[in-house]
Amino acid sequence: MAPELDILTAGLTGHRLRALWPLDADCHFLNHGSYGATPYFVLQAQNTWRMQMERQPVQFMCTDLPLALRGAARHLATFLETEHNRLAFAENASAGINAILRSVHWRRGDEIVIANHAYQAVRNTVDFLTEQFGIGVRLATIAFPVLATEDIAHSYCDVITSKTRIAIVDHVFSPLAVITPLEAIIQHCRNLGVCMLVDGAHGPGMLALNLDSLGVDWYVGNCHKWLCAPKGCAFIHKGRNTATEVHPAVISNFYRTGYTQEFDWQGTRDYSAWLSVSASIEFLQTFGVQRYQKFLADQASEAAHMLCQHWQVELPAPPLAFAAMVTLLWPRPEPGTLENAKRLRAWLWATHRIEVPIIVINGKLWLRISAQIYNQMSDYEALAQALLPD
Repeated sequence: MAPELDILTAGLTGHRLRALWPLDADCHFLNHGSYGATPYFVLQAQNTWRMQMERQPVQFMCTDLPLALRGAARHLATFLETEHNRLAFAENASAGINAILRSVHWRRGDEIVIANHAYQAVRNTVDFLTEQFGIGVRLATIAFPVLATEDIAHSYCDVITSKTRIAIVDHVFSPLAVITPLEAIIQHCRNLGVCMLVDGAHGPGMLALNLDSLGVDWYVGNCHKWLCAPKGCAFIHKGRNTATEVHPAVISNFYRTGYTQEFDWQGTRDYSAWLSVSASIEFLQTFGVQRYQKFLADQASEAAHMLCQHWQVELPAPPLAFAAMVTLLWPRPEPGTLENAKRLRAWLWATHRIEVPIIVINGKLWLRISAQIYNQMSDYEALAQALLPD
C-alpha cells in the first residue's frame, strides 16, 4: 500500500481527510455528484502516466498503451464483477450512450423508451435520433415525489412493449437522486425481447455492482463521480448475450477489428484518465469499499433528515430510495425558474461558500446534497442555517 494512503486506514472521515483532495479548504462542497472530485493520489497516478507518454510518445502509443489500457480494464472489471473484454472505456456516460444509440441500424417506426427525468444530454440524443430516423419515443412518466420505488418500475414497464427497440433506464436519476429498482424492468424486457440500456452514470462506487449478475444488454457508468477517477473516465459494459455491434463515436484505425480494440484506440489523445482508474480503485479499496458505500449512504441520510427538520420539508421518496445523494425541496418561496436556480446557486457560493446544485423539477426549486468521506455534518449545518425560512 502506498504510504500516502495510510490515513485512509486510520478510521478518519470528514474534514480530517480534506487534505487528500485539492478542494478549497474554506468551502462546503456538497456537490460531489455533478463532476466528482479527484484525490491527489489519483491525480499523481495520472501525471505519472502523462510523463511516461511524453518521455517516448511513439513507444507509449504503439507498444505500452494497448497493454496498459487492458490492464486498467481488468482492474475495473474485477471491481464491477465482470470480464475485461466486455468493458470499453469512454469519456463519460453520455459519450457511451451516444456510441450505443448511434450504432443501431434504426428503422422508421422503431420505438425508444426513456423517462421524463432522464439526464438532459441523453434526452437530447434521443431527440436527435427521432429527427434523423423518424423513430418513436414512449415516455416513462416518473411521478415526483415518489411514494414507492416500485412505482418507478411500473412506470417503465407500462410503456415498454414488443415494439420497443431499446429501453433506456436510469439506475440513479440525476435530478431526483432516486435509485431505480431494476429487477422487474429487466425481467419485463427479457420477456419481450427488448434491449435494455442502463444509464448508470452514478452507479459505480455509489452502489455495489455485479454487472454479470445484473444481466442487462448495456450498462454505461461514470468513474469520475463516486469512483473518484479523473475527469473523462467512464465505461460501456456489454452483456454476455448482447449481439448488437457498437462502435465509438470516433471511427479510427481499428474499425471492425473488435469491440475493445476499437474503443481502446480512438486516435491521438490523452488516455491518462482511463489508465488512472486503477489508482482510484486502490484509493477506495484502501478505505474499504463496503465501508465507503455505507458511510456515504448513512451521511446522506443523516444530513437529509437534519435538513428536513430545520426547513420543515419532507423526504420526497422513501429513505431507502436514496444512497449518496438526496434531493430536497427548496425551503423558501422562490419562483421555480432556471434563472432563479442559477442565481441562487451563485448566491450560496458567493455568500456562504456552499456548492450545491439547485434544480427545477415540476415547476419547483429543489436542491441535491451529496455525501463524501471529506464531508461532515458541519457542512450540512452551514447549508441549513443559510436557508432557514424567513
